[in-house]
Amino acid sequence: MPKQRVVDIVEQLALPIVAESGLELVDVEYKKEGTHWYLRVFIDRPEGGVDIDDCSRVSERLSERLDEVDPIPTSYFLEVSSPGAERPLKKPADFARSVGRRVHLSLYEPVSGQRQLEGVLLRFDGDTLELEQTVKNRKQTVSVPLQQVAKARRAVEL
Repeated sequence: MPKQRVVDIVEQLALPIVAESGLELVDVEYKKEGTHWYLRVFIDRPEGGVDIDDCSRVSERLSERLDEVDPIPTSYFLEVSSPGAERPLKKPADFARSVGRRVHLSLYEPVSGQRQLEGVLLRFDGDTLELEQTVKNRKQTVSVPLQQVAKARRAVEL
C-alpha cells in the first residue's frame, strides 16, 4: 500500500480518538528505517503540551482501532508522541497559531536570496507569511508566499 494512503487512513482513524481526549493531531508519518516500518503519530494539546499518559491513552485506543481496520499489510512499530518544541507546521491553522513565535522555513525557491529563513512570524493571512528576521543586527521583514514553503517548523532560539 502506498505510504501516503496509509498516512491518510491513519489520520482519519486517529482524528476522533485524539479529539475525544481534547488533543490535536499534529502529524502522521509512515516510514521505513533500516528493515523496520514505523508509524508515528504526533499529538499535542493547544495549551500545555502532552504527557506520557496522553500518549499512552491515544496509543492504546489507536492500536485497537488499527487492529480492527487493519489498513497496513506489513508489521510496523506504532509510536505516539509529542511533536517536540520544534513541531512541524503543515496546515494553515498551524501557521495561524504560530504568529508571534519563532519559525524556520525551508523554501522551494529563494526569497530575498535565501532558501532557509528563520525569524518571528509576524502575520499570516492564509496565503502569505510575513517574517521578521535579524540580519547583522538589523531587523528586516520578508514576505513569503505559503506555496513557496517546502517545510516549516517552530524554532527554538538558542
